[in-house]
Amino acid sequence: VQLVESGGGLVQPGGSLRLSCAASGFTLSNIWMHWVRQAPGKGLEWVSSIYTGDRSETYYADSVKGRFTLSRDNAKNTLYLQMNRLNTEDTALYYCAFISANYWGQGTQVTVSS
Repeated sequence: VQLVESGGGLVQPGGSLRLSCAASGFTLSNIWMHWVRQAPGKGLEWVSSIYTGDRSETYYADSVKGRFTLSRDNAKNTLYLQMNRLNTEDTALYYCAFISANYWGQGTQVTVSS
């Protein structure tokens, strides 16, 4: 079982990034998946969640609502987190997680700086 995040990097304020979370060893189907981030020197912060059933549901933290969009590609068994209008407070290590099974990726670093 593996979750592999990618797509992080350095971006200027106002810019965009798309993070990917590729799952292997299990199927992203009928489960809750989450993105969680950790800013330097701070604890874990929930960012967004998606239910990967037929009636998909997504939820967002107030801090990212309207800027971030969580989606999935069933064929690729992959989640995507589209992040727009990034600001310096979005700088963090971003993790993809199947929390109920305690599966976590290694994280991908997002740095927003001019």
